[in-house]
Amino acid sequence: MFSRTAAAVVACAASIPLIAASQEPQQQRPDVIRRSIELVRTDVIVRDREGRFIPDLQKDEFIVSEDGVLQEIATMVLSTGGRIYNIAAPPPMQAPEGIILPQTRPATDASGRIFLIFVDDLHLDFHNTGRLRDLMKRIAKQLIHDGDMFGIVSTGPSSIAVDMTYDRTRLDEAIKKISGAGLTPTEIMQAPEGVQGPSEIRHRAHVAFSLVNEILGKLESVVDRRKAIVYISNGYDFDPFPEFRRTDDREAGEMRGGGGMNQDTGEDPFLRNSNNNRFSDADLAMEMAYLTRAANRANASFYTIDPRGLVGGPDIDVNISPTEWAQHIRKSTDTLRVMAEQTGGFAAVNSNDFNKALQRIDAETSDYYVLGYYSTNPDPTKRTRAIDIKVKRPGMNLTFRSSYTLRPLPKTMGR
Repeated sequence: MFSRTAAAVVACAASIPLIAASQEPQQQRPDVIRRSIELVRTDVIVRDREGRFIPDLQKDEFIVSEDGVLQEIATMVLSTGGRIYNIAAPPPMQAPEGIILPQTRPATDASGRIFLIFVDDLHLDFHNTGRLRDLMKRIAKQLIHDGDMFGIVSTGPSSIAVDMTYDRTRLDEAIKKISGAGLTPTEIMQAPEGVQGPSEIRHRAHVAFSLVNEILGKLESVVDRRKAIVYISNGYDFDPFPEFRRTDDREAGEMRGGGGMNQDTGEDPFLRNSNNNRFSDADLAMEMAYLTRAANRANASFYTIDPRGLVGGPDIDVNISPTEWAQHIRKSTDTLRVMAEQTGGFAAVNSNDFNKALQRIDAETSDYYVLGYYSTNPDPTKRTRAIDIKVKRPGMNLTFRSSYTLRPLPKTMGR
């Protein structure tokens, strides 16, 4: 189901008239050494001290380095006001010996921005559905403009899958269907626990991460654009309210007359689950790392938004301590911050000023440069590479992603 949804959302992306990424021929002679030649693309926003975008920089004014090694800029694309200008097209790629590649044709420049609105309704509270729909209305009014291409996908029962389109009426249709379907603290407490803690929590997170990873893989084919993923979620926590769950487990055991202990083994069931779930934070960090690496490979930025806004205390009918509630909110919102900061976006969390956040997203997706270079990194085995970008003009402030990770090498057929 989710595979078909992801494919539907990005199916139209390949039809955008963009410069295609260089590809290797699929068949080679056995005596030819297989090499990978890839144009690395990264976007950068340049502003002066007053915060104004600088649209007249030339290619030789940028200084790009990868792991401290200077790189020669091969391509440069400028977007200002959503209008794309192809300042420097890529030169013909030098093919490996023994391979003849067809000549590439320059593609026509295209205007408009690319947005994917990712509604993680599996991690959105039902009682905040009104706030969620109000946020979507603000996005439709303030962020998505005529000429912008957008798609919408949800992870749960809202069942939204809007193909990439320019039709803004599809936004209105989606808004009417959106509702939160996240677990309440009581449901988390009552849910069965596996060897890694609450199994339903991990399952829901895996559904969301798998879906967005698949979409990012599709978006890699869209080049020379800053792709913005507006990621709407309450964030993630693999081990929420541990003391709350512990108290409930023990009270249930005492009601059964067991004092909270297993009468056959003398084992405290909560301590068993707690020990099995002691690596929950590390597991979540690993999942987030995979996600941000995929986004950086696709040159896509996460703009994460928590529609709850400024979060208060727990509901009065939920017996959770303020300390444990605050810890859960901090952990979940930190995941949204990591996703945004590691991909060149930003997180709108613990704030009710959504208008300011949308205005900033609007500005960052309208004015930017996309630089491309063929990596001359002296260590080709290094998978994660640090990127640094500077300009020769003084007093400029730059925003860019600081690293990218190579794609896994494809398996050789028949070997």
